[in-house]
Amino acid sequence: MLEDDTAVAFLDARPVFKGHVLVLPRVHAATLADLPADAVGPFFVRVQRVSAVMPAALGCQGTFVAANNVVSQSVPHLHVHVVPRTRGDGLRGFFWPRQRYASEEEAAGYASRLRAALS
Repeated sequence: MLEDDTAVAFLDARPVFKGHVLVLPRVHAATLADLPADAVGPFFVRVQRVSAVMPAALGCQGTFVAANNVVSQSVPHLHVHVVPRTRGDGLRGFFWPRQRYASEEEAAGYASRLRAALS
């Protein structure tokens, strides 16, 4: 479906919805964190292209784009799911239950730890 020096894309064998595509970088990276920084942009341009053509090609209204990193990752090679979406398709938000922070302080603590790790 899509194949070049940067990425390859093909239909998922067990799609969430028909037309569900996997996009993989040619360079081996087990997770997104392992993908070399200079490969991220070119790789995600391919993900963007697949997502952009789905509505016209499949008659969907939009897409869901996601990647698992380690947990729920069925193979140890980075792959991004591009899933066609239509209102009322039965998929509710994310695939897992949502939670709330116990307090504003708890949320601020998580944000602070992430901010510190990013600096």
